[in-house]
Amino acid sequence: MLVTGYDIIFFWVIRMVFSGIEQTGKLPFHTVLIHGLVRDSQGRKMSKSLGNGIDPLEVIDKYGADALRMTLITGNAPGNDMRFYWERVENSRNFANKVWNASRFIMMNIEKAPDVTGVSLDSLTMADRWILSKVNTLTKDVTENLDKYELGIALQKVYDFIWEEFCDWYIEMVKPRLYNEEDDTKAAAIWTLKHVLIQALKLLHPFMPFISEEIFCNLQEEEETIMVSQWPVYRDDWNFAKEEQSTETIKEAVRAIRGVRSSMNVPPSKKATVYVVSEDAGLLQIFEHSKRFFAALGYAGEVILQENKEGIADDAVSAVIHKAVIYMPFADLVDIEKEIERLRGEEKRLAGELARSRGMLGNEKFVNRAPEAKIAEERAKLEKYEQMMEQVKIRLAQLQ
Repeated sequence: MLVTGYDIIFFWVIRMVFSGIEQTGKLPFHTVLIHGLVRDSQGRKMSKSLGNGIDPLEVIDKYGADALRMTLITGNAPGNDMRFYWERVENSRNFANKVWNASRFIMMNIEKAPDVTGVSLDSLTMADRWILSKVNTLTKDVTENLDKYELGIALQKVYDFIWEEFCDWYIEMVKPRLYNEEDDTKAAAIWTLKHVLIQALKLLHPFMPFISEEIFCNLQEEEETIMVSQWPVYRDDWNFAKEEQSTETIKEAVRAIRGVRSSMNVPPSKKATVYVVSEDAGLLQIFEHSKRFFAALGYAGEVILQENKEGIADDAVSAVIHKAVIYMPFADLVDIEKEIERLRGEEKRLAGELARSRGMLGNEKFVNRAPEAKIAEERAKLEKYEQMMEQVKIRLAQLQ
């Protein structure tokens, strides 16, 4: 197999084929993977005359070889050139740091973990089965992408899984179990963390070989090196479609809660009672099994499940998800006196902005002399301030 840019197909690749056949009677290679060119941030071809070349050794010295490899693979779609941006290399370095820190956290917990040799699939929780099923599907997809030489797509899938599903969701889900010495599912959590991380590292290795090798050799002792370890394969017994669907429901609810809290500027440290109201008994059962990590991820002081809105205050803030409505008492989220004070300050600020904007648009000299774009910009600001003022007044009326 030959990997090359499209710019030397006729200058070099075809000559290699001709020469190979002439000298040996055989083709020198059967597959040619043609990629685009790496250009500078302005889209220009790198050259000595322009002085816009990038020395890969300098990039490696500053950010590491893995970060450079990831940047080049993710940004180079088949048939397209890519522009080189230092910001993208920094993002790749940040991903490497994310993988390293998550691995250190897992290894730290493995060192003081209970014996996990007796853990079986039957002893895993819903969250454990969900992440196993996710990495199982990832294995199948990435293998298919690599077989088709879709390197960028494969790496993007591994990146999304490790950063979002594994680090941002699963590790956060199991933290309450890891920190509780009395939890009888702690061993299952440790077993799942280790197996999923090993599988993810093997899928990441073709793209980021150095960090994956370092972590792999410190994480386990069964295989000497990740370079010659067995490539992950899809397993039918790791396919948990029901658990995947259930966990996605929990994630949807957490996103809804965080969205409401964010819109109201509620800090994560402020806990609130969360009511999950649904007539679907199966849905309530999902939340019952997931109460502990749902409460942690949703910043809930208490999670109450019920079939109707009985006992929930009329001023409770709500968020709608599929087949359920989530309520949070307003008083749990906001200190009403402080919120009124904040809104009054906002009302005063907006009144000043409205007076300024209306004064400018009411000034004939400004309207006649200012560029049309500036006038349109000021009118847009006025409309925005009027909408904000209306929302502030409605909110103040509700609180008072």
